[in-house]
Amino acid sequence: MSVLIAFAPGKGSVGALDLGAQLARSLGTEIDVATVVPKPWSTPSMARVDAEFADWAATTAAESEAKARHYLQDRAPDITASFHRLAHRSVSTALTEAAESISASVLVLGSSGDGALGQVVVGSTADKLLHSSPVTVALAPRGYRMRDRATLTRITCAFSGDSEASRVVSPTAQLARDAGIPLRLASFVVRGATMYPPEIGLRAEDDVAAELARGLSEALTAAVDDAVAVGLSAERVTTELATAGSWREALDEVQWQDGEVLTIGSSGPLGPIARVFLGSRATKIIRHSPVPIMVLPRR
Repeated sequence: MSVLIAFAPGKGSVGALDLGAQLARSLGTEIDVATVVPKPWSTPSMARVDAEFADWAATTAAESEAKARHYLQDRAPDITASFHRLAHRSVSTALTEAAESISASVLVLGSSGDGALGQVVVGSTADKLLHSSPVTVALAPRGYRMRDRATLTRITCAFSGDSEASRVVSPTAQLARDAGIPLRLASFVVRGATMYPPEIGLRAEDDVAAELARGLSEALTAAVDDAVAVGLSAERVTTELATAGSWREALDEVQWQDGEVLTIGSSGPLGPIARVFLGSRATKIIRHSPVPIMVLPRR
């Protein structure tokens, strides 16, 4: 199973190439790079507009492939890479079909150029895939670069403590096991803003947060057994609980390593088909994560 990287020059894709190479090297697999160009209309044009459009699409795809090939030869010469030119009217559909056809284990996307450096910014294509992809979606922060021949150093699993969270632990532990790296299970408690005037006391929100933290601490301890059950040694699994007044502060509360990725699970209606689907909690984590994100589909 390979790592599929979506590449389009000028759209944050160099970061996707770096992250994809880092994932492939860590998992001992190959890279597939896909460039999607618009599909021309089937009806011929008397003014040869369709022919000119086809020429432009072919040239764009060739230039994209050449840039990606050159970049990977320089940054990841140790990894086998294949290149694909896809013509489709929907970029997200083309990438989904490609991921299924080559049995990709993960689809890697770059961030939109609208955000700050180091921030994961979800563009229109990523937004569609984050609500429909049948495989894990990895998002590289804007400007992301890996060190020379770098591998992953640790995987952190965002653990919310509910029934959906338990489904994320096992596949994340499998990733850590396959990559030969430690796993951290992290929970984030975000304390709500105090009402004014307070109707039930100034410390009400603090009491609620403390009770939630106690419950999460117990759930984290139990989740370690789920990670060990897939073959990861208990010594390589740690837990951490951060409490703060906002999601940004909560994610800043924990220490992050160079080469670390953060996994989150899908939420949404139950169904028979494995798909990625983001809830409000996952969306907030993506917005404030300082490291690459991997969104796992429902199993």
